[in-house]
Amino acid sequence: MKAPHSLYIHIPFCENKKCDYCDFYSVPVKKVDTRIELYIEQLFSEGRQLFDKFQPGHIPTVYIGGGTPSVLSPGEISRVLKGINELTASFSSSRPAEVTVEANPESADEAFMEAIREGGVTRLSLGVQTFHGPSREAVGRIGKEILLHERLGLAAAYFPGAFSIDLISGLPGQNEKILLDDIAAAVSFKPAHISFYALTVEPETALGIRALNSEALLPSSDEAEELWITGRDALEDAGYGQYEVSSFCLPGRESRHNIRYWQMQSWLALGPAASGTVINGDRAFRYTFPQDLDDWFKPLIEELDAITLMKETFLMGFRYTKGPDEDLFKRRFHRSINELIPNTMKAWRDRGFLQRDKCALSKEGLLLLNRFLIEVFEELDSVNVPVSLCIFA
Repeated sequence: MKAPHSLYIHIPFCENKKCDYCDFYSVPVKKVDTRIELYIEQLFSEGRQLFDKFQPGHIPTVYIGGGTPSVLSPGEISRVLKGINELTASFSSSRPAEVTVEANPESADEAFMEAIREGGVTRLSLGVQTFHGPSREAVGRIGKEILLHERLGLAAAYFPGAFSIDLISGLPGQNEKILLDDIAAAVSFKPAHISFYALTVEPETALGIRALNSEALLPSSDEAEELWITGRDALEDAGYGQYEVSSFCLPGRESRHNIRYWQMQSWLALGPAASGTVINGDRAFRYTFPQDLDDWFKPLIEELDAITLMKETFLMGFRYTKGPDEDLFKRRFHRSINELIPNTMKAWRDRGFLQRDKCALSKEGLLLLNRFLIEVFEELDSVNVPVSLCIFA
């Protein structure tokens, strides 16, 4: 029986310019741009070749991210969704259980929401980040607060109980009151899911350059950590349980697609800068398409040996509040997690940073995830094997 593979589609376009903190690959476009039509044609030409090569089984989840998928017109996003439906239907008799589209509220109007709902989308993810005008302007976000409220109201109407909101803590000009106001505003629309990220300032972004030159008024690292913890607690008080480092949801409303990443289950990917991972036993390979809209068709392949795949399994799995899938891990590597990293597991369990009944970090342990992973990797390093690279023809 063929293994299931999820599918990620990268839409590499943003309207006019990227946000100042963003380091994902995208190119600025206008609403009418011939590059979008050409890209959609290329996407499914490459998609057919990719599916023919890997022969995936069932496609349980699809995620369309970016960039900004909502810069596509209703007709263009409908074409993308039709292409996905035709591609997945040719390899599976059942439709994906979850199809997510990312959108920015300022470009996700009613016509766009109607088109994606009609096209089979089951879940909408809206990048709000903050309602606070000065903080939005400080990181190059467009869209005023009144428009955010209008579009969130549409999301609640078109995807009741099935939409997500992204929020960020640690933004310029943000304090505890502003953050709590953001959370209260988001919760008032009753989203099923809220992704709550701590701002990461990447050095090559516009915000990173300003921060390097002391031109960005960012909270200190201690202030930023306290802000995030305050926000986490507020979300939990509002009924949104934390199920991953940055993910909160109402009961039973987790992102199925993202859980497949955290459990290190195979996924295919399409588009410039998109990266897929295909797992076979205790080995895997990852292919990554070039960050080039005009020439992204020949990906680089990383072969992942067992030790590397173990490390990636820990890297992803311990983000999840349930931890890595222990049964899958043992089937894949023929040893349990506790057998492979006994010293780290014992030390962290003795300190109260692991849950008692499973290989998973506690609420307090999640705050120390990076330190934990360093110790895990140090314990595995004695059996590390170099990763090889090849070109996928």
